[in-house]
Amino acid sequence: MRYALLIGGLIVAATPAHAADPRAAYVTMVLQAFAAKVECPGTDLVYQDLVQRAQDMHLPDGTTEQVRKAIAYMHTGGKMGEKQADDLMTEVAIATQTTDLDQRRAGSMTTWCQDQKSRLAGYIRTK
Repeated sequence: MRYALLIGGLIVAATPAHAADPRAAYVTMVLQAFAAKVECPGTDLVYQDLVQRAQDMHLPDGTTEQVRKAIAYMHTGGKMGEKQADDLMTEVAIATQTTDLDQRRAGSMTTWCQDQKSRLAGYIRTK
C-alpha cells in the first residue's frame, strides 16, 4: 500500500499542472520545515516566516494553519490537527513521500539536516 501511494504521488507530482501549483511547493516547504524541527536536533521553525512566505506567494490567508493542521492530522493518524480538503491532504501525502525520498537520497539524517539548514534558512533556525 505504501508503494502504491508513492507511485501515485510521483505520477501526480510529475504532472505539469501540479508542478506549477505554488501551494503544492509551499506544502512541501512547510512539511520539510516541520520534519527538520522533529528530525534535526537543536532545530526549531519560525512559524511567522512561513506565514509571511505564504503571503509573498499570494496564497489565501490561513493557508499556513491549514497546512499545519493537515500535516499534524496525517502524521499522527488523526490524533492531532484536523482533516482538511482532499486536495490539500493529497498534497501533504505527496510532500511526505518527496521528503522521505530526499532523506533516503541524502544517505544519512545528518546530511539531510545540513541540507535543510541551507535550503530552509529563514524558516528554520538553531534553538
